Amino acid sequence: MRFLTFIRSAEKNNVTPPPALMEAMGKYITQSFQDGTLVDTGGLLPSKEGLRVRLANGQLTVTDGPFTESKEIIGGWAILECKTKEEAVRVSVEFMELHRKHWPGFEGESEVRPMFAPNQGP
Repeated sequence: MRFLTFIRSAEKNNVTPPPALMEAMGKYITQSFQDGTLVDTGGLLPSKEGLRVRLANGQLTVTDGPFTESKEIIGGWAILECKTKEEAVRVSVEFMELHRKHWPGFEGESEVRPMFAPNQGP
């Protein structure tokens, strides 16, 4: 089963992570690709580089970033291939543990959500 995970944190954390974290993540990501739990991953640039497309009251609006009203932003994501929800949680906890260990003061959360199978709905 595939899971989408993403890390949400304050905009101030959307900077280049400390070198020690980048090194630890590199090793963890390489191992996760090798053992098959990681399908794809990536980080996102600050919200000032993005835009938001909103549908409200039947109207579409496009707003350029940064999104100052947002308390938290998505800083990175990963697609996991795991046999169980518990395995997806384990992988996500291990990844967040790297942040705790190598980025003192980082605060954020990782959300883990199962994905629909390709070409299937809920």
